[in-house]
Amino acid sequence: MAERSKEVQLVVQMGRLQQASLDLLAGSDIQFRRDNRLDIALVKNHPIALIFLPAADIPTFVGEGKVDLGITGLDQIKEHEAVTPPTQDTGAEEVLDLEFGSCKLQIQVPEKGPYTDERDLIGRNICTSFVGLTEQHFAKLEAEEHRTTNGAGTTGKTLRTKIKYLSGSVEAACALGVADGIVDLVESGETMRSHGLKAIKTVVESRAVLIKSKRPSDQKLVDKVASRIRGVIAAQQFVLCQYNIHRDVLSTATKITPGKRAPTITQLDETDWVAVSSMVEKKKIATVMDDLASCGATDILVLTIGNSR
Repeated sequence: MAERSKEVQLVVQMGRLQQASLDLLAGSDIQFRRDNRLDIALVKNHPIALIFLPAADIPTFVGEGKVDLGITGLDQIKEHEAVTPPTQDTGAEEVLDLEFGSCKLQIQVPEKGPYTDERDLIGRNICTSFVGLTEQHFAKLEAEEHRTTNGAGTTGKTLRTKIKYLSGSVEAACALGVADGIVDLVESGETMRSHGLKAIKTVVESRAVLIKSKRPSDQKLVDKVASRIRGVIAAQQFVLCQYNIHRDVLSTATKITPGKRAPTITQLDETDWVAVSSMVEKKKIATVMDDLASCGATDILVLTIGNSR
């Protein structure tokens, strides 16, 4: 147990973000084997312990310094901060946007109902799993309504809007008569539409993030893990584009492929011809190749990047 206390602890969210998180760690050469019956796995090639917890618990453990790193949704961090505001010593710090798990925390109402604006729900029944953010949002709406109606002055401390907590199946609350509206996470929106709901306001736009404690046990190792993950993300987003170009049109070509910092240019044996290597966003590569060919580039190659720093 004495040795285990020296390990950096990294918490991974169980559920919808888990597999993408594990793929990211595997690409970062963080090697581990997890028994399906256990919520902890020891990393073979680093002094790191992986812990698997529900999403809502991760900001608490990281924020209180009980674990060093965590992967969870931004929605969970914002919810935790709404209930427990961070201080100088507590609260999680966002290290890196992991570029997956995008979703929105939205106010949804019955599509055929009377509500078309979020202010229509003031004083109504709202069901959600995100009580902190929902109370915070409707408190602001009620304060704005008070100022519009009564001018500047003290607003009531009691929230008129009735916020009810549900741990799941929030989308069914309106149809079952429990709520006039809901606040819930939406990815494609298909589930909400199937329940006859429509979005009238986005409260938080979320995605998976890497967070760290303000008091990590091993800052150097924490930085190394973050650097490796950052490299994997870059490799997923970019490809390496290589081509030959005449010097007369080199400036035009490099404007098409400026690279992350600058392209690499190498003189060829053939007079006035150079080879260019440049990182290009994967989603733009087809257009980039068209533009390069149009300006006279030849031997255009696109190579997959395994990792990057």
